[in-house]
Amino acid sequence: MTTSSPFRDSSPSQERDREGEGQIDAAAHPALAALPAALRGPRPVIVVVGLGYVGLPLCVALAESGARVHGLDVDPGLCAALDAGRSHVGDVPDAALVAALEAGFAPTTDHAVIADGDAVIICVPTPLRKTKDPDISYIVAAGQAVAAHARPGQLVVLESTTYPGTTEDLLVPMLLAKGLRPGLEVAVAFSPERVDPGNALFGLRNTPKVVGGCTPSCAESAAALYGRVCETVHPVRSPAAAETVKLLENTFRMVNIGLVNEFALVCHKLGLNVWEIIEAASTKPFGFMPFRPGPGLGGHCIPVDPHYLAWKLRSLNFTTRFVELADAVNSAMPLHVVDVLTEALNHAKKAVNGAEVLALGVAYKANISDVRESPALEVLELLDHKGAQLRYCDPHVPTVRLATGPLQAEALSPALLASADVVLVLTDHAAFDWDEVVDHARCVVDARNATAGALSRQPAAAAKVWLIGGGARLG
Repeated sequence: MTTSSPFRDSSPSQERDREGEGQIDAAAHPALAALPAALRGPRPVIVVVGLGYVGLPLCVALAESGARVHGLDVDPGLCAALDAGRSHVGDVPDAALVAALEAGFAPTTDHAVIADGDAVIICVPTPLRKTKDPDISYIVAAGQAVAAHARPGQLVVLESTTYPGTTEDLLVPMLLAKGLRPGLEVAVAFSPERVDPGNALFGLRNTPKVVGGCTPSCAESAAALYGRVCETVHPVRSPAAAETVKLLENTFRMVNIGLVNEFALVCHKLGLNVWEIIEAASTKPFGFMPFRPGPGLGGHCIPVDPHYLAWKLRSLNFTTRFVELADAVNSAMPLHVVDVLTEALNHAKKAVNGAEVLALGVAYKANISDVRESPALEVLELLDHKGAQLRYCDPHVPTVRLATGPLQAEALSPALLASADVVLVLTDHAAFDWDEVVDHARCVVDARNATAGALSRQPAAAAKVWLIGGGARLG
C-alpha cells in the first residue's frame, strides 16, 4: 500500500497549524493512540453501516483481508438473505459472499455491534428530494446510531456522498455530544466511495482511496484501515476536502456528458451524425477526452452528486452555473428520445398512441441490473403517457414498475422484434445480438449507437435505423 502526503505544498503557516494539531493529538486517549496499529493488525473488528452497492463489497474485501466484519443494516430480510449466501449486488457473486461469511463477515440489524468495532464505516444512501435538495436523513439516522454506541479508541468514517462540511458540521457534533472529541477520544474521517458497478478493470483494491481526517492522526487511522483493502491511499487535508473530491469527479462527468448530449442535439438540427464526429475527434492524441451521448443520466452518483454541491453553494449566495446548465441538457434527453421515436413513427405514417414499442434495456448502463435514476424508465413513462403499448427486454432486470403498473421482461427473439412497430435501444447490453436486431426489426431508434457494428455488416439496414444525434434517419 502506498500513501501520498497532503502536505507537500504546505506553506509555513499551514505546517505550523498542522504541528499544533499534532500536539493536541499527543494527548489522545491511549486506545486511540494504538488504533492505527490495531487496524493494520491481523484481526481488527470493523462495522459497516449499510449493505448496499458500496457497503457489501467493502464488507467482503475487509473480511478477505482477515478482519472480523459486522455488516449492519435496518432491513432484516436483506440480512437474512446475505447470511444465507444470497447476494443482491452484481459485483459480489454468491460464492464471494459465502467465502466472506466463512472468513468472518456477519450481517446483522443489531446496533449494539457498533461498540465492538475498532472502526465504523457509514455507507448509507444519500438521495435527492424532488426539489433536488439533499436528503441526508439516512446519514443523520446512521450518525445517531453510531454516536449512541461509540466509545473511545474508535475510528468513524463517512463514505456516503454528501455536501462539503457534512462530516464536521453534522457527524462530529453528534460524537461531541457523547463526549467523544476527534483526535482525542475518537478518530473521524471522510472517504468518498468510488464504486463503478460492473467495471471489470477497476475495483476497490486498485482504485486509489482518498481520505480526509479531522486531524492528522485521524487521517493516519483512516489510511491504516483502507490500506488493508486498497493498493493506494491518498490523504487530503480535511473531511471537507475529501467530500469535495467526490463532487468534482462526478461534476466533471455530468458536465462533459451534458456537453456531448448538447452536441447530439446540435447534430440532429444540422443533419450530422454526432457519433461520427466523436469518433473523428477521438483521433486527436492530446487535449480531447471522448464522452458519448445517450438517453440521459443514470446511476447512484452522476445525476445526484453535483446537486449536493449546487445546494451548498446556494446557501453561500453562489450559483454553480455549469451544474445547472448540464442538468438542464441531460434532463431533456429522455424527451428528445421520445421526439426521435415520434419522428420515426411519423415517417411510417403511424402515431405513438397505440404503437407497439419494444424497449431493449432498462438498466442505467450496460451489463448491470441497476435501474437507479435510469433514464430508460423516464423514457418509458413518457411513452406510456402518450399511449404507446410497451414491452421490454433486459436480461439483467426481470421487472420494472411504471406509474400505471409493472412490466415484465421478455426474452428477445426474432418474432418479438418483428412484431414491434419500433424497437427502442436504451441500454446496450452485450447479451443483445445487434445483427439480429437490425435484421428482424421493422424500425429501430438507437439511443446508444449500439447497432453501429451490425450496420457496418448490413449497410442496407441503415434505412430503418434512427440514431440519437444522427441527424434524422441514416438511409
